Amino acid sequence: MSNLVSSCRRNFLRNFGGLTVGLAVSSSAFAKLSAAPVERHLQFYNLHTGESLNTTFCVDGVFVEDSLRDINTLLRDHRTGEACVMDPQLLILLDDLKTLMGNKQPFHIVSGYRSPATNNMLSAQSNGVAKKSLHMQGKAIDVRVPGVDVRALQKSALALKGGGVGLYTRSDFVHLDVGRVRYWGS
Repeated sequence: MSNLVSSCRRNFLRNFGGLTVGLAVSSSAFAKLSAAPVERHLQFYNLHTGESLNTTFCVDGVFVEDSLRDINTLLRDHRTGEACVMDPQLLILLDDLKTLMGNKQPFHIVSGYRSPATNNMLSAQSNGVAKKSLHMQGKAIDVRVPGVDVRALQKSALALKGGGVGLYTRSDFVHLDVGRVRYWGS
């Protein structure tokens, strides 16, 4: 498990370092940062473990370590107990989605981090699970929001153009990731 967590941490540091360099170079990115909310706040409910979290994960552009640790724990692979450092851009995407929708409800978590073992098992059971899923890198999440139709959730997520958006109406969730912009599902 420590190698997997180390790998996830390396991905986080590489991504966060690239973000920092990009902000230092890009004046338009700096303008966006200046216009960013003072606090970024998320609420989660894990459908598999029954755990809830209501947390502020970023204050004045600085990520709150204890909050990130709590989020990583809540979004762990519920089958194996393994956790990963979730990509902060995914958390920002969720916060932006919450804000765009005016949502006050917690995100109900269908799937956060997936260990390779869990992803392989799910992939063998369904052709709807990517063999190289971004869930294994802490860059994807499957969610629903109480009282919000998944099509409305998908439409709002698509408007953000923050990465991949998959619609799974039969299973009543939307997949979000911070990979390349794309969409699928029905």
